[in-house]
Amino acid sequence: MDAPETQYVSVGEADVAYQVLGHGPFDLLYCIGLGSHVELLWDVPHAADFFKRLASFSRLILFDRRGMGASDPLPADENSLPPWEEWAEDMRAVLDAAGSKEAAVVGEQEAGAMAVLFAATHPERVRALALSGTTARYRRAPDYPIGFDQATVDLLVEFVRRFWGRREMIEAVYGPLADDSEFVRLLTRWHRSAVTPRTAAAQYRYILENIDVRDALRYVQAPTLVLHYGKSVLPVSHSRFLAESLPNAKLIEFDAFADLNEPGKTEDALAVFFTGESRDLAIERVLTTVLFTDIVRSTENTAALGDLRWRQLLDEHDGVIREELRHHRGREINTTGDGFVASFDGPGRAIRCAQAITARTHTLGLDVRAGLHTGECEMRGKDLGGLAVHIAARVGALAEPNEILVSGTVRDLVMGSEIEFIDRGERELRGVPGTWKLFAICR
Repeated sequence: MDAPETQYVSVGEADVAYQVLGHGPFDLLYCIGLGSHVELLWDVPHAADFFKRLASFSRLILFDRRGMGASDPLPADENSLPPWEEWAEDMRAVLDAAGSKEAAVVGEQEAGAMAVLFAATHPERVRALALSGTTARYRRAPDYPIGFDQATVDLLVEFVRRFWGRREMIEAVYGPLADDSEFVRLLTRWHRSAVTPRTAAAQYRYILENIDVRDALRYVQAPTLVLHYGKSVLPVSHSRFLAESLPNAKLIEFDAFADLNEPGKTEDALAVFFTGESRDLAIERVLTTVLFTDIVRSTENTAALGDLRWRQLLDEHDGVIREELRHHRGREINTTGDGFVASFDGPGRAIRCAQAITARTHTLGLDVRAGLHTGECEMRGKDLGGLAVHIAARVGALAEPNEILVSGTVRDLVMGSEIEFIDRGERELRGVPGTWKLFAICR
């Protein structure tokens, strides 16, 4: 799926940006939390894969509420913000503009309160509701002892003000994913483009101190799924309160917030809830070109450079490869510590990507080898399997430093192009029947 076109709908004095993706049997309105930007989210592979997976079983509708991303801004002062309930009007306007009479709704983080209010006041338009990492109220009250005290509110707001759009914010929210330097670069850019630190802090304080939808919970008629992620700012008591207070709710507790970004976990929970079927059961067989890359002599490099410099060099290597994958429309499947596994819908693009990778990593002082094979693969979410994957790995293992080695299948598919080959003869591939003709790409 390509990134969808951004459209606009007027809500009062403001324009609200929205997108529509997919052709599933029902509409799914996803309410993104603080820092949304529907234009830039498609540049972040984790986010793009997440939303494309949702669009595989629905007609997905995304939007930036007023004050966020591609929509019109709001004042950077919590005292000048409109009543927070008005954000629910953005949902109605977007659904109308998208031609949706009824939709399943997902509200994440503080946008969950907006989704609750909309479900309670427009029950005829919400077929099902999912609340991800959200709460009915953040601030402590005499009848809500599980809420945050004022000191905690102040601490959280100050953290957002200081670290919005910076690595520290990604580390706090996404944990291990912050080790991926390219992920950090893309997500911090996304956040900085969505809203400034001052505005983010103002909206966050306003949200923490004012949101309260406890009275609306009993009016939500739609079946509701509550998702909680451990090791997040929000204690599990908030999610349990939601599940106990909603008339027809189910709670799922994940071990860690990082589970949100493990391929398929959240999406599969939503698919089962909204459709009754696990999307992980669907296996798609496609013809694809598989690329394996590997750094030659990585152990010797580590010993020579030391752990710190080698880690820095690996980060640069990873950044180069991910940049070239995006440029050549490749799809990252996995990392192997010293290399990458990726897939392409065309062998020519895969070869040109491998050429760019080996050339650019060589300037870093790294020798990278690459292997390519085209064949039928099994695709399940982000996972890739089948004999073609093993063949590509075996081909790559036979390549020399800075060499791109391809199977005869790849060579045959790009015959007539400007790409030149050197015949490397027939070779046996460990664990693969028969012998295979291999070719090296001319530099």
